[in-house]
Amino acid sequence: MTPTAHPGTAAIVTPHPADTRAPKGGFAALTIGALGIVYGDIGTSPLYALDQIFFGHAGVAVTPDSVLGGISLVIWTITVIVAIKYAIFVLRAENDGEGGVFALYGLLHEYKRRGTTVILWALMLGAGLLFGDGFITPAISVLSAVEGLGVATPSLARLILPITVVLLTALFAVQFNGTARVGRVFGPVLLVWFVVIAGLGAFQIAHHPEILAAFNPWLGIRFLWHTGAYEALLVLGALMLVITGGEAMYADLGHFGAKPIRTSWFAVVYPALLLNYLGQGAYLLSGAPIREGNLFFSLVPHAFIYPMVLLATVATVIASQALISGAFTLASQAIRLGLFPRLVIAHTHHAHAGQIYVPFVNWGLYAGCILLVLAFGSSSALGAAYGLAVSGVMVITSIAMIPISRFYWHWGSLPIGVLWGFLAAVNGTFLLASTLKFLEGGFVPLTIGIIVFLIMITWRWGRKATSSAYSARPAMTMEALVRLHRDSEVFMERNAILMAPKPLRQPTDRAPALLGLLLERYGILPRNLFFVEVTHRKVPYIHDDRYKVTVFYRDRFQGSIIGVEVQFGFMEDPNVEQVLEAMARHKKIALPTNRHRWIVHISLENLLPSRTMGWAKRLQLRLFMVLRRLSQPAHSYYGLGDEVQLSAEIVPVRVR
Repeated sequence: MTPTAHPGTAAIVTPHPADTRAPKGGFAALTIGALGIVYGDIGTSPLYALDQIFFGHAGVAVTPDSVLGGISLVIWTITVIVAIKYAIFVLRAENDGEGGVFALYGLLHEYKRRGTTVILWALMLGAGLLFGDGFITPAISVLSAVEGLGVATPSLARLILPITVVLLTALFAVQFNGTARVGRVFGPVLLVWFVVIAGLGAFQIAHHPEILAAFNPWLGIRFLWHTGAYEALLVLGALMLVITGGEAMYADLGHFGAKPIRTSWFAVVYPALLLNYLGQGAYLLSGAPIREGNLFFSLVPHAFIYPMVLLATVATVIASQALISGAFTLASQAIRLGLFPRLVIAHTHHAHAGQIYVPFVNWGLYAGCILLVLAFGSSSALGAAYGLAVSGVMVITSIAMIPISRFYWHWGSLPIGVLWGFLAAVNGTFLLASTLKFLEGGFVPLTIGIIVFLIMITWRWGRKATSSAYSARPAMTMEALVRLHRDSEVFMERNAILMAPKPLRQPTDRAPALLGLLLERYGILPRNLFFVEVTHRKVPYIHDDRYKVTVFYRDRFQGSIIGVEVQFGFMEDPNVEQVLEAMARHKKIALPTNRHRWIVHISLENLLPSRTMGWAKRLQLRLFMVLRRLSQPAHSYYGLGDEVQLSAEIVPVRVR
């Protein structure tokens, strides 16, 4: 019998993909909400960024020329990299409404045969670097805010570290509750923050309007030219701190949409940052003393120090919360792209699929943040470790935008070279400058990024090697299975579902080796046999055919043999039980809607190295086996076994 294939739509899946990806709320609500989620990190950088230029590792002498030149560099760094690169151009590179490094990965994956393979590897490294950045951002943000206590009352300086540890502990401890309730106040609180820091800056500018000359880019170029090569690189490395968090504009594209993100940037964040940095420069020009070595809090009138410390602390906690949530999303995307172990993911909101909690990531970030706070002890010291990872991600993004512009926007070589060549060179210069921080702490995010990258490539290799070894086991063809089933007189009456490693379409396709084990064990076949294979496409959501049904054999009395391929995008929850139940309910397959009448047969591979495997591959296999212990079993990740009885067979598999 010739198998027949029947595609199906995504309409049976709940929630519907379009509902999942559509930003919730009106335009005003989305614009205000973006202030808290997207701009918390870059919005709190005035707390520590300029300190690094004039009082930190760069240590530039405070003179009128250096102040005007330094502030000019700050203005044009924010303008070129964030306002022009990200807000105007990168936000256009949406993948079905989603953004971030994995959205770029998905867009370029289909062009891997046209020279994008290296860029795909670079994007995987970029994802690792973002995890590395995630360890530092909460630590430096909260620590820099609490340091305001030392400005208000120097005797309280000894309490800065304990208070920071307590705040970070509380922040990570409440993550399992989700952010739905707290999220409603993120935007309004950050709106107050931006208004206040803009007001502080405007007050200083009014007293020293000569700082407005810093809008002249020539002052920044001249300042770098006369500073000297090594010192100029130190300044550029410190400048990275004013744009850390800028990449969140693209990463959070799916939550808010491009228009609200652009509006909140140009209407609120961009002018507020410029005003505050200009105000800090004006304060330096005034020659007034810097209280406790903290430039930002020196702008605050003494009577308002404590309220400002409180506001700054809340703002930095919000910035940290947004980054933690972003790390959860990044991990879930990597899992669904097959690049990361299947970690436990808890959904914290019944109506918003994007609100999740990943315990392993949460407590890993927490441990790293606490260690960094205790090891470095101050935001100034942590500033030396900050920026290297972000500059690496920005370089990778600029390079990835070259094929995006060519394949999707159909730009010519000249505009691509002028725009992305220039931006890649600028970001590359910042990356070079940030490498000078390596021994002072820059090795921390870089090391974490490389470790995460190695985990991803090892997991991807291990899954492919396991699948290949499993598929190589001897197994009957679907054609032989149909003949055996048709000639059988006795059957198991339970509806049997077998997970297949690859789609079954043709009579010559081989059935999973698991079927042979079951036949040996029971001696008879199930009357109704369903082979289910899950495919993860490199797109956020599936809008066309969610499933494909191939009927190999169907008889009213003998039963049926059916293959089902179910597809998911990397932003979707891959619950196979729900999909099969919905297919049964809509009469797409001859499966009872009552899940208790099903039995799912799965295989658990016992991995063994092949006798010819070298020591390097053996080491990689051992790492993969460690990652497998951290990972959920495939059946649990796919929602199998929630209500359905499971039968497991342990299969020895030799990996080459």
